[in-house]
Amino acid sequence: MITSKNQADPRVKRTRQLLQDAFSLLIQEKDFESITVKDIAEKATVNRATFYAHFTDKFEILESKITESFMAIVDRRLSGHSRFSEETMQLLFLAVCDFHQDLSALCRRSYRSLGSIFEIQIKEKIQVLILSMMTNDKMPIKTNEQFIMNTAAVMLSWGMYGAAYNWNSEGRQISAESFVAESMPLVMNGFKQLMEQV
Repeated sequence: MITSKNQADPRVKRTRQLLQDAFSLLIQEKDFESITVKDIAEKATVNRATFYAHFTDKFEILESKITESFMAIVDRRLSGHSRFSEETMQLLFLAVCDFHQDLSALCRRSYRSLGSIFEIQIKEKIQVLILSMMTNDKMPIKTNEQFIMNTAAVMLSWGMYGAAYNWNSEGRQISAESFVAESMPLVMNGFKQLMEQV
């Protein structure tokens, strides 16, 4: 596995990107389960030893691709928004919808199984984002406030992820913008009641 010092090397970045691009092409052609490290290495025109110098296995390359994709979507949607507000939550919710839509396009053959594999990691990323926005201006935070904020962040992240996953799985019968606009009162009313305790 490459060291953090080597990760800045342009050749290392290029090779990692080559492997990720090869993986992206393969996941559109085959089920994730049937993709092998050999397939990825051959598609990237590198040997298996080179693959293993960058990734432990195909799960790590998948996780890397999905996580980077999600964070890029979030950065694009939340550009310039770092404080907790209903508008910011709406943008974050739209980012989660974008993520599911992109994931199902990237992994057409195995979206349902992959959606559940990365559910925990993506929910945790959403939770951390929400919590960091909520605590942005509040220092110091009392223990009971921290507990309530953590609970609120968990509820929001799980709710957004689950609702967006279901919206996408059900065929996106309305636009993401309409879906999020209709869902926001449910999301924010429960949050407001919980936060009244802080």
